[in-house]
Amino acid sequence: MVFDPRLVNGLAVLAAVVDGGNFARAAKVLGVTPSAVSRAISRLEKRLGFRVFERDPRAVRLTEEGHRLHSEIAPLLARLEDAATRTAGGATAVRGRLRVNVDAAVGQFVLPSRLAEFLAQNPELSVDFLVRDRIDDSVAADFDVAVRFGEPRPSSLTCRRLFDTRVLTCASPEYVARHGRPSDPAELASGRYECVHYLDPATSRPFRWEFRRGEDLVPVDPHGRLVVNDVQALLGACLSGHGVCQVLEIYARPMIDDGRLVQLLPEWSGERFPVYAYHRSRRLPPARVRAFIAFVVAATRQPPS
Repeated sequence: MVFDPRLVNGLAVLAAVVDGGNFARAAKVLGVTPSAVSRAISRLEKRLGFRVFERDPRAVRLTEEGHRLHSEIAPLLARLEDAATRTAGGATAVRGRLRVNVDAAVGQFVLPSRLAEFLAQNPELSVDFLVRDRIDDSVAADFDVAVRFGEPRPSSLTCRRLFDTRVLTCASPEYVARHGRPSDPAELASGRYECVHYLDPATSRPFRWEFRRGEDLVPVDPHGRLVVNDVQALLGACLSGHGVCQVLEIYARPMIDDGRLVQLLPEWSGERFPVYAYHRSRRLPPARVRAFIAFVVAATRQPPS
């Protein structure tokens, strides 16, 4: 089969349109006119024998065939970018568009207050910061880097453990004043304390409560009638005095420090929960991805100002 460089050029234009959202933004990135982008897409569709975009006056959308094609080529284009970066000696310029995929917890509590700082550090970079319920291979082409709490599930994505945070058991001061403090983890299963459960999205069942002290690990099935699947709802129920919750220290620490929450069973707070970054590059990720990962690690080492 004879290699056709025009096909590769057309696929690159396709990726630019998907990244930019329309022909005009793709043209700006590529340094050509919107009509040149439109002609390149038309030539690509003619070679392929199917339409890759549905067009209307306000937007362009991938067809089902176009979405499948883009999902296939995005990792290959990323590998080409990696190869060019490595050949250039590991380019350090952080520029272009970075698509970040985060879960709701990261999107609400960990990074938003820091994004202005990151953009100020990288004036040639723009960021799409999108909150999504999940990541898997079917949506991997739609982001450059993702940040997620929890152990990684099997995937073709490259993942890197960034940090971990303790799991704390907390209640509001008002709840503690009414019900007292448990002296042992087992008391939370006795019915004396109302506990708020958090749903594990991977299993659709509430997370198991575990308490760790040194080498000792105690699982507990806590008593509680309320189950939530959102960190904001979990903290809201706890702050309102409904009951006891287990929450990550990265969320709870400011509320403990200012007195809105009380930490319970502090000697049993050895359990830790990891945070991972995901990207498609098997070896050297693009400079913008490396910069963002380094920023996340640094941002979580100190509280926001």
